Amino acid sequence: MQYQTVIIGAGAAGLMCAAQTGPGTLLLDHAKAPGEKIRISGGGRCNFTNLYAAPENFLSANPHFCKSALSRYTQWDFIAQVSEAGIAYHEKTLGQLFCDEKSVQITQMLRTAALSNGADLWLETTLDQVEKTPQGYSLRLTRRGKPLSLACANLVIATGGKSIPKIGATDFGYKIAQQFDLAVTPTRAGLVPLTFSGQVLEDLKAMAGISAPARVSANGASFDEGLLFTHRGLSGPTVLQISSYWNEGDDLRIHFAPDQDIIAALKTQRGISGRITISKALSAHLPAKLAQFLCENAGLSGNLADQNDGDLARLKTSLDALALRPAGTEGYRTAEVTLGGVNTDQLNARTLETKAHKGLYFIGEVVDVTGWLGGYNFQWAWSSAWAAGQAIRQAGQS
Repeated sequence: MQYQTVIIGAGAAGLMCAAQTGPGTLLLDHAKAPGEKIRISGGGRCNFTNLYAAPENFLSANPHFCKSALSRYTQWDFIAQVSEAGIAYHEKTLGQLFCDEKSVQITQMLRTAALSNGADLWLETTLDQVEKTPQGYSLRLTRRGKPLSLACANLVIATGGKSIPKIGATDFGYKIAQQFDLAVTPTRAGLVPLTFSGQVLEDLKAMAGISAPARVSANGASFDEGLLFTHRGLSGPTVLQISSYWNEGDDLRIHFAPDQDIIAALKTQRGISGRITISKALSAHLPAKLAQFLCENAGLSGNLADQNDGDLARLKTSLDALALRPAGTEGYRTAEVTLGGVNTDQLNARTLETKAHKGLYFIGEVVDVTGWLGGYNFQWAWSSAWAAGQAIRQAGQS
């Protein structure tokens, strides 16, 4: 059985690529349904892109690599495709676009585009072996329990990363890369809650379920949005964002309510109604349990009127630069993405084709390009898949 192009992985990148490559394309996946990560994303509404997607929103050992694909297939191109399909959407916060209805609409849109452009879709199919041949690639598959063989000129690896193994995520794409002597930069969980241990964990557990506006910083990066206390440590948008920059052994710096000058407000209140406790005064600006924790961390108790400027300076340090050292992360089980991946030095930035092996492509999350929280990773899937798909189509027409 002969195909022009075989795409391994029917997730976001694989579906998008199959819609570009045209007839003679086989898209396959070991799952029972395509687009599982699309389905569960955004609370079932799919945060499919971000209005502000740009190269600076992505992490990679080579930060310039993503520029070509992102500039040639932008968020506006995908938004136009969504609009043309009649899918209603809305902006939530910070440029994040979500479907008004269900995320399955995005999967259906891409699947329809792929099939209408002549691609075949095989589900419950695994790739058991791949070999390079003079004409391209020889594949051995198992489809619904039956072995079969086929050949193709182009092989596209769109298998994603290790994040969320319960929906079938594996390290399969990295193994294929290593089989072809392609380097893989170290991988780890990204956009993931952080865990703590010891007394710090006990303190944080007492505030489980509480959220607060915060700026969280690590290794020169900072993010402002919501922070959530959990029974294992910290989560929420700011923590998920900073987790991609945090390394084991590093401290986090947390600035609560960065848009407020709470200390100035407390100094004013001290001269007007200073007979309330310092923690109660602070609770007018932050959740009560968090206020109590911050006051205790600063060594403060008693009434607001009893606190001199030096005392309030210590509280300011707790408010503006609380240092906490995570023990680790929750790992791939809850991570939204995988950091690291196939080394971009071995890929053509314009086509995503490997430099050493003609016709072998890596796209999407399996590549060492990782976006911020908020639709950026889907945009990388669309852009990298479009770039590879266009290159394959144009090569077939020449």
